[in-house]
Formats: sequence, structure tokens, C-alpha cells
Amino acid sequence: MNEFGRADGIESARRSVAAVWRIEAARIVAALTRVVGDFSLAEDLAQEALADALAQWPETGVPANPGAWLTTVAKRKAIDGWRRQQRYDDRLAALAREVAAEEAEAVGAGTALPFDPDHIDDDMLRLLFISCHPVLAREAQVALTLRVVGGLTSEEIARAFLQPTATVQQRIVRAKKTLAAAKVPFAVPARAEFGDRLAGVLGVLYLVFNEGHAAGAGPDWMRPDLAREALRLGRVLASTVPGEPEVHGLVALMELTAARFPARLDADGQPVLLAGQDRSRWDRGRILRGRAALARADALGRGRGAYGLQAAIAETHALAASVEDTDWERIAVLYEALGRLAPSPVVELNRAVAVSKANGPAAALRIVDDLVEQGKLARYHYLPAARAELLAQLGRLGEARAEYDNAITLAANEGERALLRRKRDAAVDRR
Repeated sequence: MNEFGRADGIESARRSVAAVWRIEAARIVAALTRVVGDFSLAEDLAQEALADALAQWPETGVPANPGAWLTTVAKRKAIDGWRRQQRYDDRLAALAREVAAEEAEAVGAGTALPFDPDHIDDDMLRLLFISCHPVLAREAQVALTLRVVGGLTSEEIARAFLQPTATVQQRIVRAKKTLAAAKVPFAVPARAEFGDRLAGVLGVLYLVFNEGHAAGAGPDWMRPDLAREALRLGRVLASTVPGEPEVHGLVALMELTAARFPARLDADGQPVLLAGQDRSRWDRGRILRGRAALARADALGRGRGAYGLQAAIAETHALAASVEDTDWERIAVLYEALGRLAPSPVVELNRAVAVSKANGPAAALRIVDDLVEQGKLARYHYLPAARAELLAQLGRLGEARAEYDNAITLAANEGERALLRRKRDAAVDRR
């Protein structure tokens, strides 16, 4: 092979390694954590196996089952490490027998080594619960989930949340040390704790998706890659706990919301609000998957939770041919139910928007003014933005402009600010 051919082979192998790692990393780390009993050690072993792949695959070619190859190499490294530390105990012997049995089976069958056979889905579920353990701060839960379960690099996480890479790396390292110090077991929580812990996992995925749907800061209005990662993890979770309606509800919400992504930016990359979106560009496949997930949640017969209700709102939008054809009365009722189940000033603000469509701006303005009077959402730019729109509809254009200016000042996202400036200028032009 000439020099150029070798270079192409190395680059091809590197791409294969990167693809395998993105797809299989969480399963590999989860399986190793179960075996070695140490979350941080498991990731180190997986990284060492990855380094071996980068060195060997350009020469030997990509194995038929690369995930299994990486898992087995990492297990051998665990054995070697324990031997060096003279900890050849029952756990080491059991692991050695497991590796030997797998290899013997593969040789005897004349096939590629199978992927680790032990409860992969259960391991993934345990890994999600560890990453979102309550001993960790929410920021650490998000970073660790995206890094270990999602397979994103520290650089990708930092870029998504507009943070220095060093900050994200330190956050992940501290999270691992905290889990080790707290001796967090690699296990799904006891049934008595399951509900609260699952709520924490869902909350992390919801937060990640929302950041992708509407970026909190920076030049980009959306970060679709981040939203898609949350949706992928949600599907993994739904496959491992199919009897939990709120998991399906969250997946439904993310699918139905993500269906609108293709129409949320114009050809120049500027934001397009719901009323101006070309609904023919909505992803019908995602709408069908979202409705199917919501139907699975309903079929469990335990009623809709907060995510299920939000999914029902998104479904109502998805089924409407236009903003005018939307069943705004139903959406207002769904927001009222959501507000009783999960009270929040943001939910109340969203209810006000639905009320404005169903009953007119005056009724909605009373709801918004109550939020202002209560001092809630004082730094939330969507509050003055919603109030500005209602005031403009009522012809109170001077007040509307002032509220738009307030919203522009509060907004941290440049795309959001540009949208608000256009709406303010349009309102002023009507004077």
C-alpha cells in the first residue's frame, strides 16, 4: 500500500472509531460499570480500549462487531489492572471466565464476538439514573448525561451551552468524584424511590431539549442537534421503562415539537413564529411518532401527567391546518389542567396566549397583568413580549413599544432580540 492509500485507510478507520463510539459508548460504559463497580474506572477503561482501536483498526480493519471488540478489550484491561494490583479475587476470576467463555463460543461458532450479553438495556437505565443522581447539581447532571449517556464530547457540550470547555470538563470530573464519594450504587433505585428519581431524569432530558428548541443565549435561536440528542435519550429511556406513561409523554412532546423545526427558520436563518410557519414543511413522520407515543402513554390507563398534557397541546397544534383553525379553547383548557397539576407562572403565561386566541386580547391581558403584579417572571423576556403583543392588538401602541423594548433588553439570545425588534417596528408602523 502506498503512502496515500495508508493515509486514507487510517482516516477511514478513525471515522469508523468515532461512529462506533458515538453509537455504542453509553452501552459499553454501562456494561463495564456493572462489571467493575466504579463509574469513573469504567469510562477510563472504555477510553483505553478506544485508544487501542485507533492504533489497531487501521492495520487490522474494523471488526465485524466493533462494540463487542471494545467491550472485551476494556474487560481485559480491567483484568490486567486487578492483576497488577494483586487483586485477583472472585470478581476477577468471574470476569476472566466470562471473557474466556465469550471467546470460546465465538471461535466454536466461527462468528464474530457477540456484544456483551448481559442486560444491556438495564445497564443503560442504571447509567441514566447515575448521571441524574440527586447528589449532583442540575448543571452536573446535564453535563454528565450528555457526556456519558449521550456520547457528546466536552467541547460539544461547552459549545451547546456557550460555556468554556474547561468549565464543562471540571464539572464532569467533580460529578464523578461526587458519585464516588457518595458511593452511589450502579443500580436502578428501589421502587419506593423510583418515581422521584425518574422525575429527575425526565427533568434533565426536558431541560436539554428546551435548550435545543430555544437557546437561552448566543447567536443561534435554535440548537437542533441538542434537541435531537435529548429525543434520542428519551427513546432509549422509553424502551427500558415502557410501563411509565410520563416517559412516553415526554417522548411525544419532543417528537411533536421537533416536527416544527424545519419551518422555524427562514432562508436567511431568521426565526419564524408559529403563525408564519409553512406547515407543509412540518415533519409528518415525527408527528406520527409523537402521536403514537402519546397513545402509548394513554393506553397505560394512569392519566396524563405534565409531559402528557404538554404533548396533547403540541398534538393540537400539529393537527391544525392553520393558526386560525387551531382549537384554542382546547389548548386553553389543557393549559389550565397543566397549571393545576404543575403550577408555574410560565404555564400561566402560555395559558394567557391561548386565551387571547380563544377569547380575545383583553381577557388574556388580565392574566398577564396579574403575573406582573405578583412580580413573577421579572427577568423572563417572554412576559413583556407577550404583554407587548396584547397591548398592540388592543391599539395601545405606545405601551406596546415600551414593553417590546423591555423584552429586547432582557433577551439573551440574538435571534430572539432580532425577532422582537421586528415585531416592535411593525407595531410602531401601525400608528
